[in-house]
Amino acid sequence: MTTETATMRWICESCGFIYEPDEGDPDGGIPPGTAFEDIPDTWFCPVCGARKKDFTRYEG
Repeated sequence: MTTETATMRWICESCGFIYEPDEGDPDGGIPPGTAFEDIPDTWFCPVCGARKKDFTRYEG
């Protein structure tokens, strides 16, 4: 995993939630520092429940 991959942000296309690798999703079992690519495919958006595949890279 490169530093760029570890800090890359992803946005939920359904609700606009931005996954921040530095924060992770502790309530969803994803510890801080977890790159999006390392999240299991069974993970869901903590805001709207969208699937992981409904996220795209966020360049903002």
